[in-house]
Amino acid sequence: MSRLSWVQSPDLLTHELVASAHEGKPIEDVLGRWQAAGGQVDAPVAGLAQEGDEDLRRLAEELLDELESRPVAPDIAAAEPDDLDAIEAVSPGAAGGSAAAPTSDLADRVLGAWSGRAAGCLLGKPVEKIPRKGIHEILTSQGRWPLDDWFTEIGLSAEIAQRWPWNRRSRPTSLAENIAGMPEDDDLNFPMLGLALLEQHGRDFTTADVADLWLANLPGGRVFTAERVAYRNLLLGDSAPRTATRRNPYREWIGALIRADVYGWACPGDPVAAARLAWTDARLSHVRNGVYGAMSAAAMCSQALVATDIEEVLAAGLAVVPPQSRYADTLAFGADVGRSGDPLDVALDRLYERYGHLHWVHVLNNAAITSYALASSKGDFADAICTAVMGGWDTDSVGATVGSITGALAGAAALPQRWIAPMRNRVASSMPGFDGIGFDELARRTLAVIAR
Repeated sequence: MSRLSWVQSPDLLTHELVASAHEGKPIEDVLGRWQAAGGQVDAPVAGLAQEGDEDLRRLAEELLDELESRPVAPDIAAAEPDDLDAIEAVSPGAAGGSAAAPTSDLADRVLGAWSGRAAGCLLGKPVEKIPRKGIHEILTSQGRWPLDDWFTEIGLSAEIAQRWPWNRRSRPTSLAENIAGMPEDDDLNFPMLGLALLEQHGRDFTTADVADLWLANLPGGRVFTAERVAYRNLLLGDSAPRTATRRNPYREWIGALIRADVYGWACPGDPVAAARLAWTDARLSHVRNGVYGAMSAAAMCSQALVATDIEEVLAAGLAVVPPQSRYADTLAFGADVGRSGDPLDVALDRLYERYGHLHWVHVLNNAAITSYALASSKGDFADAICTAVMGGWDTDSVGATVGSITGALAGAAALPQRWIAPMRNRVASSMPGFDGIGFDELARRTLAVIAR
């Protein structure tokens, strides 16, 4: 019998035990009951592990609800608020000021952002779920470490290919010898869905509008982790913010961050406005650091459309999140490692020493590699996306965010064609009205949203 991943209650509980511990909740009694009943404790890597009989499933649901009912530790709740007013009350740049005027090359930068996001995502697709060790072994065996071009099977031994198999969903279309357009990916679907949202509602959209658009346009099988749980909660009749917390252990993972770029593009030079739009979207499925990731990414994408230096972009991302939060600390740490001049392997060791215990889809470890790639590359597009992907974790999502930011900073005209031409100005998508759309048309529609 086929089972849908990321929503089975025994698997949810193993992830919830980790999430609750991160929030300072007591978990020992719940853990003891779960182990006594024969439940597995190790959280699955890919979202589907435990079969479990009906009694075990019912116990998992009971324990999930018990953990949800427990309050977050007071120090964490104080440092990491969820309410927008509370976030802005402590965030250093939330007061904003006058937005920077769009530059004369705005159209080129918006096209660079869309194209860069797609290229970075496509670079990371074959090795999504392959750990850093495996990526290193693949490339080293081909004499290609450090990475400076698309992944390929040419020169890869059968032994290593078997040990580190490509992401099976994307291998046929994301290796150098097979690329013929941008294949479908949630890292592109969500920005396109956000564009449709802005076209329909403008900047005054609500979280309920986001939910309605999901239900009308997103196939349930095209969403994962926190989005899949929130989708389920919507079908059960919940509304935000309960959709983000009901049996949702992925609430501080990366999903909201990958949806946020378009809100930055809609607000060029106004990172505070971009962060507010991202918050409105993110709260449907995420809390605290999961939301901050979206706000920070939107702010950086906004600033990248007008900035001349990557440090301006990193500063914008830090300015819109609570300074005492784990997210702010992570973003700053990754950037500091990037500025340190440490060799790549040494730098990655530092990131893994601090964040290697987190699931590969968590927002914090991926934020660390994002800011590291941006700072160490000094905003150079090719260097940034290759560094992001070599770091492991959520390779396609981090590659997409880094590609979006550096693509906007450079502008489309300056992006090397070896990264752009293979995508043939074409994106595959199951989103209504978007399949086969070109980056030029996406940019044109984004500029129309800005003009509104």
